[in-house]
Amino acid sequence: MRLELTQKSRFQGLAVPAESRLAGFAALVDALELQAPVRQPVCISGKHIGGGKRRDGEFIVFDKRYQPGDLVIDHLVFALRHENVDLLILKRAFEAIPVPILENFVRATPAGVHTRRVWFLYETLTGKTLDIKESPTTTAVDVLDDKVYFTGKARISSRHKVRDNLLGDANWCPVIRRTEKLEALSRSGLARKAAELTARAGARLATRAASFLLMADSRASFAIEGERPPRNRLERWGKAVLQSGKKPLTMEEILRLHSLLIEDSRLVFKGLRPDGVFLGDRDHYHYPLPEFIGARPEDIEALCSGMLAANERMRNDELDPVLQATATAFGFVHVHPFQDGNGRVHRCLIHHVLADRGFSPPDMVFPISSAMLDRIGEYGATLRAHSSALMDFIEWRSTPDYNVEVRNETADLYRYFDCTDAAEFLYGCVQKSVEHDLPNEIDYLRRFDEAMAGIRQMIDMPDRLAQNLILFIRQNDGVLSNKRRKGEFSQLADTEVKRLETMINKAFEGFEYKRY
Repeated sequence: MRLELTQKSRFQGLAVPAESRLAGFAALVDALELQAPVRQPVCISGKHIGGGKRRDGEFIVFDKRYQPGDLVIDHLVFALRHENVDLLILKRAFEAIPVPILENFVRATPAGVHTRRVWFLYETLTGKTLDIKESPTTTAVDVLDDKVYFTGKARISSRHKVRDNLLGDANWCPVIRRTEKLEALSRSGLARKAAELTARAGARLATRAASFLLMADSRASFAIEGERPPRNRLERWGKAVLQSGKKPLTMEEILRLHSLLIEDSRLVFKGLRPDGVFLGDRDHYHYPLPEFIGARPEDIEALCSGMLAANERMRNDELDPVLQATATAFGFVHVHPFQDGNGRVHRCLIHHVLADRGFSPPDMVFPISSAMLDRIGEYGATLRAHSSALMDFIEWRSTPDYNVEVRNETADLYRYFDCTDAAEFLYGCVQKSVEHDLPNEIDYLRRFDEAMAGIRQMIDMPDRLAQNLILFIRQNDGVLSNKRRKGEFSQLADTEVKRLETMINKAFEGFEYKRY
């Protein structure tokens, strides 16, 4: 099957570099009219390029000697050799390429590395079987190169002579590339550092730190959604988060978490939503202007089932816990299975995985939501980077109640995804929590206890008043304000106030930690 590879000026809204032709995934998507975004398009220059390839705008441009040819198989193999694997494009290409072409390709070189990968991926992603006998005896090859991707434990497919090391299966399969940043973070021993910090702090101090960090995370998780709930609601959600990892992650457990979040179900549907959902704005007539649309209601149950199965596989394969948390939690939020509360449940799933895998110390919740709130622009950009590219392939219409209804098959858009960027973002948040927030909170409590002990030695006052004194002096640049001096502390002598200020300032000398 020959592709019509005419020179294009634009591809998926991008300017194609001059004197070059689309190649690999971009060529397949363009020629076969596949409904899928190409995240990193590639083209072949008509000239020689120093170093073999270069970046030009959004494109990677290869030297002309890389020209694969005009056959669909040529570009399929080129993509597997030179591009980041994209399971969505592969599945849609397999559905578009006539079966005899794929069968002839496999029969021609049955022992070829990329031949066996194509064969395995075709049968895995489509659920169909090619009319080909079992692969001849040869050394099995990995489906994904474990030097390029984070992979699961290999499962041998004797039919294809490949080692299936994907992170999921046809129902749900994330991909995470081995970037320098992720390699460094996965080797940094953050779980060990957290355990050592809490052990050195002692049980009492660690428990107090955990209590504050839990409340900080709960408060930040609501703040990300633009809410300031009363303290009792924060505490209720915090208790739910603290239970993370103590039960297996099932659909029932996710539904239980959601029910704890939604107190009043008169206007919010509890459980998997029966209608569409979108994020974005509305026009002057209140019609939707979506920037993101969640999965169709009829696809949610199957997608969540695939997500949970992949989560269990990653857990059993002992994938780095933060990477597992990324794949599960970010995949969940893109599906958006609930009418409301998806973001908070998504962040709770992060805690669930980290607790379940023993990454976070027992009964300790890292304030990851606080770190996300500090980087809210980057958090939003990370979510949009994945979801916005899908919008061109979702056909939707407004409903009479001003919601959205998706008109085409979209499940695969949510089923296969690359979450490398999300993993880098989340690992950065975890790093901040472990290397900054946790040790600083422990340090703060030590200093606070020192100041409390100093107050008790100087003067008798209730603990509540002593705690307020520390807070007021720290909030007012080290001095007690005139308002407080003339109010609840009016009976103290000036010399006593001065001594207290000096002692408290010394206890917190050099301490710059921002408590949430």
